[in-house]
Amino acid sequence: MISYIKGVVDSVESDRVVIENNQIGYNILMPVTALETLGIGEEVKIYTYFNVREDAMQLFGFFSKEELELFKKLISVSGVGPKGGLAIVSALPGEQLQMAIISGDAKAISKAQGIGAKTAQRIIIELKDKIDLEDMIHTLGNDDISNSVQSDALVALGYSKGDAFSAVKKIEITESMDVEEVLKKALKNII
Repeated sequence: MISYIKGVVDSVESDRVVIENNQIGYNILMPVTALETLGIGEEVKIYTYFNVREDAMQLFGFFSKEELELFKKLISVSGVGPKGGLAIVSALPGEQLQMAIISGDAKAISKAQGIGAKTAQRIIIELKDKIDLEDMIHTLGNDDISNSVQSDALVALGYSKGDAFSAVKKIEITESMDVEEVLKKALKNII
């Protein structure tokens, strides 16, 4: 019904933003990570998902079409509603969530509020084939693929694939660094 809303940020709360467009304020639920980047008076374009229930009509918003599509895939899983999908996207933004699904990292997905281990496993089972690994590799780029390979050493030490990938991604790796040095810096990001 509503594909996107382009307007000015009127107010930002803990789980939602109000966007003013043509003297109408649209109340849009968004991931926490996205809300942290918004400033009052800023003009934004937010792609939306309109959810209708017996007792409520809600707009869920995302900065990109890719995030919106990932959210739609999440809520297609039995037992995951829009609020649960939003909690997952808040806990694991885009690439991290896709990596967690592809790698079967239920532990990372279950860190989202209200998502248990069984639901996380169901998400992995139902969405693993729907995430295109080739598109994700092109999106990530060569540096991130290298980081992914190096994060495997942290996985061998017992850390989840999502945590390991995030820890290595935060490091600026130079050509002079050896694997041991990268692992030491990555471990500091996990702890």
